[in-house]
Amino acid sequence: MRINALLAGAAIMAMTLAACGDDDPINPGNNQGENEEPGTGTGTETETVEGAVEGTWKANSIIWVSGHITVPAGKSLTIEEGVQVIFDDKGVGANHVPVEFTVDGNLYCKGTAENPVLFSVAEEDRTKANTFAGLWGGIVASSSCEEMLIDHTIIEYTGGQVVEGSPAAANGVYTAGDDAYPQITTNNIKGKYVITNSILRNGWSDGIYLMGGQAIIAGNRFAANGYDGAEAVNVKAGCTVDVAGNLMFSPNTNGLKLSSSGQSETRGQAKVQAYNNTIINAGWRRDGEKGGSIYVEKNALANVFNNLIVNCKFRAMTPKYKTPNNPEEGYCDQSVIDYNLYASGSQKSDIVYEEESGVAYAWAGYNYEHKNYNTAAVDVHSLIATEKDLKDPLFVNFPVNEVGLTEYAYDEGWDFHVKSGSPALTGANSGTEANLAPFFSTGGLSVNGATYRSPAVIAQFGAFGLK
Repeated sequence: MRINALLAGAAIMAMTLAACGDDDPINPGNNQGENEEPGTGTGTETETVEGAVEGTWKANSIIWVSGHITVPAGKSLTIEEGVQVIFDDKGVGANHVPVEFTVDGNLYCKGTAENPVLFSVAEEDRTKANTFAGLWGGIVASSSCEEMLIDHTIIEYTGGQVVEGSPAAANGVYTAGDDAYPQITTNNIKGKYVITNSILRNGWSDGIYLMGGQAIIAGNRFAANGYDGAEAVNVKAGCTVDVAGNLMFSPNTNGLKLSSSGQSETRGQAKVQAYNNTIINAGWRRDGEKGGSIYVEKNALANVFNNLIVNCKFRAMTPKYKTPNNPEEGYCDQSVIDYNLYASGSQKSDIVYEEESGVAYAWAGYNYEHKNYNTAAVDVHSLIATEKDLKDPLFVNFPVNEVGLTEYAYDEGWDFHVKSGSPALTGANSGTEANLAPFFSTGGLSVNGATYRSPAVIAQFGAFGLK
């Protein structure tokens, strides 16, 4: 990873992430832009912490984090609804090491749609100027973290630089001087991670960086991830993941980077089902020809389908596709990267790299003769905008021809459901083929005694159907 490197109205999709044994299923999405300010309950408790943490942080309490905190191996921390976890942005020690939240044990963030958990900085520092300031380190689930639940949780203003003295550098997770903290990191190939109904926004680096584990990533909103590199969701070897029903707005490089980098005899091939996601404005803030919407590389077995890609710089890419099934570089030719809808507005980007691709419009990027477009196998059945047919998705409220391609500030008034007659409603894959079945829609993932299931595939493009 380069150093440069709730829920947005979740879907009409009948995507039920059910926690068996609970009275009510988790519904990834009927609360776009509403009730996002936690800690509104009465009887608020305040506590300052650093060092080892475990037990329960009670609902609506305010936790001030003055230094690095760690959930010890074999221990658990539960964070109840409405808790505000506020990180000191001055850092630790003389070199101001960004404050890190290390999870060696288990972490359970149990917010609600009306009262989410918040990980942030002091309120006066939550400004557009600080969008990519990297004011704290992020959540790092280490190789001993067995379980993590992040539900109805807001994580923002992360991405501090990993420097000498950073716990992640001392633990060998990241490299001092080369890396910046993602908002969430996982590093246990046997771990189980459920990240649902949450907002991950305003970070220098990736939203989620998975280096190991089984995971459900569904019904989340990502916005403004990556300053001059990074993606919303970045997957490496040792992972088996369902990524579904998410909204990804203005990631610096890609909405999805799916790679089996690091594959070995002990760290297996990355396996990903990525479906029914909506990706908007990806890639325009990144120089070169690398970013744009979806990037699959290094033998990741990635089925990427029924996604709605709007105003992104490029189509799905498969570097080294002429050297298939090579863990060192090739793309896995068992992957299905198809049945996606690429829609474009009519506006020109205010940043155009003339010395590189020269791409200035989304429709032009989709039809660019990119060396990494595997046109023989990728997007054969996809719907792709052209200058004369932009394939307007007919959003309920998002001015597809007006929002700047490099804009990263998210407007809570937007609504990414579509109107009748939208091209997003026809031509998608039924998802009935066995190889396209979500990994965790039937058996699910068991975390903290509850079973969570991935959303079912819906025969529409994107996360949001008719309202």
